[in-house]
Amino acid sequence: MIPRVLTVAGSDSGGGAGIQADLKTMLALGVHGMSVITAVTAQNSLGVQGAWELPVQAVRAQYRSVVDDIGVQAVKTGMLASAELVEAVAELISGTDAPAVVDPVGVSKHGDPLLAASALDSVRTKLLPVATVATPNLDEVAQLTGVHVESEDDLRRAAAAVLEYGPRWALIKGGHLSGDEAVDLLTDGSAEYWLRAPRHDNRHTHGTGCTLASAVASGLAKGLTVPEAVTAAKEYVTGAIAAGFALGAGIGPVDHGWRFRN
Repeated sequence: MIPRVLTVAGSDSGGGAGIQADLKTMLALGVHGMSVITAVTAQNSLGVQGAWELPVQAVRAQYRSVVDDIGVQAVKTGMLASAELVEAVAELISGTDAPAVVDPVGVSKHGDPLLAASALDSVRTKLLPVATVATPNLDEVAQLTGVHVESEDDLRRAAAAVLEYGPRWALIKGGHLSGDEAVDLLTDGSAEYWLRAPRHDNRHTHGTGCTLASAVASGLAKGLTVPEAVTAAKEYVTGAIAAGFALGAGIGPVDHGWRFRN
């Protein structure tokens, strides 16, 4: 069977991030994508104009509907909006025999909040402990742990702080650092993998985090190890960033179909 991956995240009406980016990534990487929508946003290249979370009951029903009938080989989480949704999704994941990639989404590319401040503790104590891989960017690391990364040397300290909350692996994304390379650190507290890629001079990077986490989940669903899945995901997202294109008047999306167009 085609490997199956379930994304639990918010909808981006502009199609650059969220559920839409997740499903595009999964298609591009040869897995069958399925979705649990946690929130609906009014969103475009300029920002998020509105967001409405779904009831916990609706999220639970979507999840059970998919997992109990179709089954999953990996789960990926994105925007979860509230403490109630975070805790419900963590409970669902803990009862599912599949690796989970947790993207602890806090703010959008444009700086719009996508997670209530009251939900941060639930992310730390409920969601991160059930994660196979947690994929925070530097802003999310600071939000969750208080660790501020200002140089490549700080990535180890950031990873250690995230791992204290219980994920098996932490992928600290250093894309916001300055320099000619985009450097990420993947570690389980013992093994370390430094992932480097050329930094592309392209402002159209909407959906980068969603795309990377979905690519990691796709690799895990296909049976790759965590380091193999993350390495392949880094390569895919680097190409997608290089091919990011203008859309609307603001920040355009990465190109999920760059390999097809090449």
